[in-house]
Amino acid sequence: MATSFKTINPKDVVSTRNMLHEAIPITGSILSGTYADANIKNFSHGMFQSTYDYPYLSSSANHIIDFTVGYANSSGLSASSNTQNAKKINIYNEMAQILAGFDQSNAVRRFDEDGDLTGGTKIDEACFINFTRLLAKDEIKKGSFTITLNVGEDYDPTGASAFNTKVINLTDKSGSTGYKVNSPAGEYGILYATGSALETGIPAENPNFGPNGYVAAGLLYYQAGIAVVTASVFGNLLSTPCTMSTASPAALPPSTNLLSIEGVLTGSAISGACDDFRHRINNIQFNNTTELNSTIYFCRANHNDFNYSSNPTYLSASKLVVKNNSTDSPVSYATTVGLYSADSELLAVAKLSEPLKKDPSTEFTLRVRLDY
Repeated sequence: MATSFKTINPKDVVSTRNMLHEAIPITGSILSGTYADANIKNFSHGMFQSTYDYPYLSSSANHIIDFTVGYANSSGLSASSNTQNAKKINIYNEMAQILAGFDQSNAVRRFDEDGDLTGGTKIDEACFINFTRLLAKDEIKKGSFTITLNVGEDYDPTGASAFNTKVINLTDKSGSTGYKVNSPAGEYGILYATGSALETGIPAENPNFGPNGYVAAGLLYYQAGIAVVTASVFGNLLSTPCTMSTASPAALPPSTNLLSIEGVLTGSAISGACDDFRHRINNIQFNNTTELNSTIYFCRANHNDFNYSSNPTYLSASKLVVKNNSTDSPVSYATTVGLYSADSELLAVAKLSEPLKKDPSTEFTLRVRLDY
């Protein structure tokens, strides 16, 4: 504990903020096939399924994504006879109240396709992808997100059909500049779909994105790490709606148990619908963001500061052990910098890589950075 202190001038304190980004690639093999779904965990409540990067019973497995599906109570698909109808409505409402919030009448807002919350097309049937903090960190970097979906008409695991050749890409193309801020969950962007499989009669959502016809197909909540994908990416957004399945690709004979996306949402359990959606994901990639805040303290030792030490070993028989003669200048060796509160309480300690010699003929400035 120090016995002498020096007050740091406010001008010697600087605060900075840095954004660190990490590329996150999630290949389709992780999501649909490498481990024969041994890395997929379903729960007895049946509300969602979790994906791990290894078989989830392995001690080295990391939880990376949760999948679920749902639809609004006002959706045309909603019916009491549907499988898990109440749970699918509850999932939609839970996601909507967290991500979209409530309107003036205290009703849960439905997801809005263009994000302006003033009407227009709503996303009433959706697939939800919830990335864990392990992947998304503080937020998903704006403008970096892409998900590629297989949307071939036939669900054929052999690789011979259009299932494996027709794809669409969903990307937050305008995220870096056109993101929205009217969500209680933070900032979000529009996911736009592009690809030759899209219905050619659908007008482009934003003509500035080029001639390929980018169509609004979902929402991406950056800080929450959640992607909301409209179920119509497998239906009426396509020139030929694709068929889904109630079985895994490895176990599926061609033309067996094939359903439309509407049939999957109404006739399958949530876990089965998640399987169908997950098996059609070819690739997901984005950059995460870690916000690193720092306070930098410039600790200045002038020529007449800290030339003596309070360490008991500095003295021997009432003499300075670092002096040979009484006329020698005092000298000390700095090894540690302590940051103290106004009432002399030690708050942080910084260690030097090697001792620095200090005497009346020298002075130096130590730069101490506190990250948080």
